[in-house]
Amino acid sequence: MLAISWKKNIIYAKEVSMAKKIDKELGKKELGKLKNEANAFKDFISRGNVVDMAVGVIAGGAFGKIVTSLVNDMLTPAIGVLLGGLNFSDLSFKISNATIAYGKFIQSIIDFLIISLCVFVMVRLFDKLKKHEEKVEEEPKKSDEVVLLEEIRDLLKKKK
Repeated sequence: MLAISWKKNIIYAKEVSMAKKIDKELGKKELGKLKNEANAFKDFISRGNVVDMAVGVIAGGAFGKIVTSLVNDMLTPAIGVLLGGLNFSDLSFKISNATIAYGKFIQSIIDFLIISLCVFVMVRLFDKLKKHEEKVEEEPKKSDEVVLLEEIRDLLKKKK
């Protein structure tokens, strides 16, 4: 009985050793795959356009909140006053048990048009500022050789 138990322990020890070896090899392969994926992700993130896009999304979200506030808190109430206090959001009709809130749809269209107009105006302003900056740039400075050649040319013209 002791011999059989001893043999079983040796077999068990070999199985455990083999299992650890297999786990170690698989672990190395999985770790290698994980490192490759991490490097690919690092390369993807370190590209300039991805960072620019992230900044654009964040700035766009903030800009969207500003424009939404402008529309909801300033422009829409002013339009409502001009139209005699009409609030489009309240316009609706019922068919059976269903309520068709077409006023909210009209309000959404107006909001879209106002937001589009605001974005258009902002883009136009940025374009004008950009063109103005381009005009302000100085002419490139002429090199010494060019200045000397122009002086020689002018002197030759005077002698003729």
